[in-house]
Amino acid sequence: MNHNPYPILYSLRQCPYCIRARIALLLANQTVLIREIETKNKPEEMLAVSRKGTVPILNLPDGTTIDESIDIMIWALTQDDPNDLLLQNHKDALDDMTVLINQTDTQFVNTLNAYKAASRYHDASETENRQQCEGFIGELEHRLAGQRYLMRNEPSLADYAILPFVRQFSRVDRKWYSNAPYPNLQRWLTEHYNNPLYAKTMTKYPKWLNSRKAMLFEP
Repeated sequence: MNHNPYPILYSLRQCPYCIRARIALLLANQTVLIREIETKNKPEEMLAVSRKGTVPILNLPDGTTIDESIDIMIWALTQDDPNDLLLQNHKDALDDMTVLINQTDTQFVNTLNAYKAASRYHDASETENRQQCEGFIGELEHRLAGQRYLMRNEPSLADYAILPFVRQFSRVDRKWYSNAPYPNLQRWLTEHYNNPLYAKTMTKYPKWLNSRKAMLFEP
């Protein structure tokens, strides 16, 4: 049982899965206690509520634990969705978004990780791995050619779920990305960066095990 009045979020600032969870919590007007962790020194309190041991983990006051980032996003937006990010009045929209997000989390993340590793170690396969990533990036570019965001002209769950991984892709080789033939994707990413919400999502917090202070993460 979580005896705090707020849910507890175990998080890692640069983790893309944590970024998407924090964005959704802000957009859903959900206040949580945030506990910034270190992967090499995981709190026993975190492992006690989820043996999975990977963040993000959201522990609710009733003792319920949610330890998948998309599930945290959907839980938050089910509490409050003022911007209709779940597209509740559009038939099959959630299913369509889920397909796109699953494609991101499986196919794209695997190729992205290979691209990042090849770049880090100056491997000869870097260009090949990037080109594999571009298959998915090209799909996003095509979607954004006819509308401002991935599902419509306003952001949706899909935009915020996929954003952290496009961010990672853009940072592997910044010079290449700035000259890449993806103007719609570049515009989309810049718009997210320019939103004050993004800066709030990326706020730095002290490591919880060092201070054990209750830090509010709130809209």
